[in-house]
Amino acid sequence: MSLKQKIQKQASSYFREIVEIRNHLHTIPELSFEEYQTSAFISSVLDRYQVPHQCEVAKTGIVGLIKFRNPASKAVALRADMDALPLTEDNDVSYRSKNKGIMHACGHDVHMACLLGAAKILSQLKDELEGTVKLIFQPSEESYPGGAIAMIKDGVLKNPAPDVMFGQHVLPQLESGKVGVKSAKYMASTDEVYITIKGKGGHAATPHLLTDTILISSHIVVALQQVVSRMANPATPTVLSFGKIEANGRNNIIPDQLKLHGTLRTFDENWRKKAHKKIKDIATNTAKGMGATCVVDIKKGYPFVFNDLKLTDNFRKYAVEYLGKDNVVELDLAMTAEDFAYFSKKVPSCFYRLGIRNEEKGITSTLHTTTFNIDEKSLETGMGLMAWVAARELGAKS
Repeated sequence: MSLKQKIQKQASSYFREIVEIRNHLHTIPELSFEEYQTSAFISSVLDRYQVPHQCEVAKTGIVGLIKFRNPASKAVALRADMDALPLTEDNDVSYRSKNKGIMHACGHDVHMACLLGAAKILSQLKDELEGTVKLIFQPSEESYPGGAIAMIKDGVLKNPAPDVMFGQHVLPQLESGKVGVKSAKYMASTDEVYITIKGKGGHAATPHLLTDTILISSHIVVALQQVVSRMANPATPTVLSFGKIEANGRNNIIPDQLKLHGTLRTFDENWRKKAHKKIKDIATNTAKGMGATCVVDIKKGYPFVFNDLKLTDNFRKYAVEYLGKDNVVELDLAMTAEDFAYFSKKVPSCFYRLGIRNEEKGITSTLHTTTFNIDEKSLETGMGLMAWVAARELGAKS
């Protein structure tokens, strides 16, 4: 029996166990840097699999090591994120979230379960591989500044330093049984934009006596669309969107102050810096021209995710070997963001997507929704492929 066949057989054999692990993780979702119960459960599973690991890395993170023959020869890191979202689940399932107002709506329970499944598979192959696999269970992917940079500061990329790194994330638009990947730039940088407009409020029936912050905010939002439509190079994908307005007024009260919350996404660091200045200039000058003052605060977030060319080519080859050519698809640029980007700036990395969609079963909800769910068979694909990719990078023959 070939190594690939062994891994496929193990993935099939461990499937129900990993489904139960995922379902349990789904019932105990926790917010960023609060993943105490999640961390304790992961630690208990790694103990059961006899995988040495360190807890409390970047507060709630875990790092495990699986050492094979000649462990210093090469190190491959595999990463899964741990935190959930502040959403109330609407799924009527036995494994529904038990934590009110919190839900695994982004698939991080799947990522953790797949990494645990891969750990179990790899731990059974200690006599057949050379090198080391580092298991990284990362807290706080959903909240800036994120857990990746915190883990890096805590030394996750040392002792041993990974030679390469892989991250896996679910993709509801992709059918279960398939994976997707893109070389080079893949996911956008992300910045948080906060604009505070201050004017003179009062009775809405006396607009001539006021400085209308509501009206001014409307002009600012419209004017800022020029940043994307007229100032950004059309060859550089850019998004500037506003998703929240805070204004303590009423039907007949114009507020003294209004706040806009938005996000900027792009793929070019030089343009990103210029865009920050243009946003500030347009907002402050628009407000000033209408008799108000304006403060713009832009919190620089994650950089863009870059998939190393050679490593990503390797991943395609390994994925085709494991799943077949028809089950490996090319992805487009994504304007969503990931703090895996911090790892990709330090280590040759590949961030790929795991299909979880099953239209026949009605599993079609997108990420960050209250009805998000997965086709369970994707867990078998995810853990087996992750183990196979790690084994191949450590020099296993196809």
